[in-house]
Amino acid sequence: MPDERPDDRTVRLVRCAQRGDTLAMAELLDLLAPFVVRVCTPIALDQGPDAAQEALVAVFKSLRTLKKPAALHGWVRAIAVREAVRTAHRAARTVSADLSALPARGDPQLGADIRDVLARLSPEHRAVLMLRDLEGLDERTAAALLGVRTGTVKSRLHRARDTFRKAWTS
Repeated sequence: MPDERPDDRTVRLVRCAQRGDTLAMAELLDLLAPFVVRVCTPIALDQGPDAAQEALVAVFKSLRTLKKPAALHGWVRAIAVREAVRTAHRAARTVSADLSALPARGDPQLGADIRDVLARLSPEHRAVLMLRDLEGLDERTAAALLGVRTGTVKSRLHRARDTFRKAWTS
């Protein structure tokens, strides 16, 4: 995970990019793209690349509005989570989720089971799991990023873990 406090070079890049410096924008894109992909993929799954692209477009469209370049990674994470959830919802409208169709334990496809179980969770549940269990954020910070109350994050996290556990062990 990139340091939450960008170094002086990153802050300078942001400021130059905000002024329209295309070289700084390209360098910033190279810096942010892996981070955005890492945030979007666990939430949007197969649509992760699309979500990451949408998030990066949103980041660069709004870059001039970022008042504190030192807050870059938190700001980008919030945009990436929002775009990943939105993209996953759009994709979910065309795919039905059925937790009963999981492969049996010991199946040779066991390595794919995790991804399969994650795909069956709602985007909101995947987002909470990603923010808490992969990014290590606390409930309050996750709630702020998702635009929900802390209690909602706690209940979603409980449901997501419970659903994942039940699907995984069945």
